Amino acid sequence: QVRLVESGGGLAQPGGSLTLSCTASGNFLTIETMGWYRQAPGTQRELVAAVTSDGTTNYADSVKGRFTCSRDHANSMVYLHMNRLKPEDTAVYYCHTEATDPFSGGVGNYWGQGTQVTVSS
Repeated sequence: QVRLVESGGGLAQPGGSLTLSCTASGNFLTIETMGWYRQAPGTQRELVAAVTSDGTTNYADSVKGRFTCSRDHANSMVYLHMNRLKPEDTAVYYCHTEATDPFSGGVGNYWGQGTQVTVSS
């Protein structure tokens, strides 16, 4: 079982910045992909950004050039640096990871509890 703990959400003004962090702990062999999704009221959860085990980073078009996702592989952490925030970035942000079970070798999907990000003046 993998536990993800997020921190760093809150209120920001349009044009402002926030940084989210997430730490994975528990029983796993390897962390494959680690990243962030978000869900605004009345919408489906969507990928924001994710970093694969080889360091490849994928971003949603809506955040390219404004958000940076980075990983600390040694400490099983992932960050989301959000700049030039817009009201439409308001959502609950969820940390996500794909991790390999040490016993079965299977890959499971794990989610954090979510952290609220609100962008408003």
